[in-house]
Amino acid sequence: MLEKEITFDSFIRSVTLLLIIVAIGLLINRLSAVLLPFFIAWLLAYMLYPLVRFLQYKCRLRSRILSIAVALTGVVGVLTGVMFLIVPPLIAEVTKLSGYVAPIARQYLGEGGIAESVTQFVERFVNENDIVHLIQQDNVRQALQEALGQAWNVVYQTLGFIVGIFTVFVVFLYMFFILLDYEKISEGWVNLIPADKRPFATQLASDVEHGMNAYFRGQSLIALIVGILFSIGFLIIDFPLAVGLGLFIGVLNLVPYLQLIGFIPTILLALMKSLETGQSFWIILLMALAVFAVVQTIQDMYLTPRIMGQVMGLNPAVILLSLSVWGALLGFIGLIVALPLTTLCLSYYRRFVLKE
Repeated sequence: MLEKEITFDSFIRSVTLLLIIVAIGLLINRLSAVLLPFFIAWLLAYMLYPLVRFLQYKCRLRSRILSIAVALTGVVGVLTGVMFLIVPPLIAEVTKLSGYVAPIARQYLGEGGIAESVTQFVERFVNENDIVHLIQQDNVRQALQEALGQAWNVVYQTLGFIVGIFTVFVVFLYMFFILLDYEKISEGWVNLIPADKRPFATQLASDVEHGMNAYFRGQSLIALIVGILFSIGFLIIDFPLAVGLGLFIGVLNLVPYLQLIGFIPTILLALMKSLETGQSFWIILLMALAVFAVVQTIQDMYLTPRIMGQVMGLNPAVILLSLSVWGALLGFIGLIVALPLTTLCLSYYRRFVLKE
């Protein structure tokens, strides 16, 4: 088989294509703040579309707007129900915790506690010269600058909160309009591609959709199993809110490594149990961490390689590497799309480079 000769024309075309790809990457990076809400909205619409389609065509809801409204209401209702199962008991436990902490705080902050110790320290070690030096002009100016800086931080955080709410609103607005014309968007975009490139573009979109479907099915199954395992583990060690906390960590597991957030309520509940029963906090926390370690080991050594490896066709080492690389490149979104994109890249490398 003769190798294709590399001509000056083909070299220029390759370099031009490479420059175009780099330029597109830089443009996407530059517009990432604008594109991220749209991407999240498209991902949410992609996950909600089967339910919307079911409601419209199987349940005879002729209006697409009504189907979207019912689907969103149902999803929000389910999430709200789960939160009501988890949050009120957690708040009750935190309230109990504050009841235990309050007497301790009064003991150390009340009469004869820290307040009196601070007063004695000031009377003994702080002299008038130090106070005069403190209120000199330069020191006052510096103190005012620091105070203004802190005030600006508060204003900045408030504005960030408002911008965050506006971003959530924009995401839902995007999602609504995408769902409204989902078929036209998903089928009509190919008309923007030159006719001779349409078969490849259609195949590429089909491969991406297949990879995303396989990924979400596999990750959902892993999250369900992990939630059950955490619940069983917490029940074995008699941990507070065992089932609710286990299922909460399972839901977090839909995004790889997001289950680490579960450490926060776990530590609070361990402290609560320690104050309520008199057991050692460290022993309770170590038992809870042992549950995390066992479940995480089962997930990493068995569930992820067996389920995701079989679904996505990836080696466990490649799975961990892809999560690290795409997470570093695209952040939180990279963790979600890492495995589908890696599968797609490897598939097309074998098809077009290795000619397999």
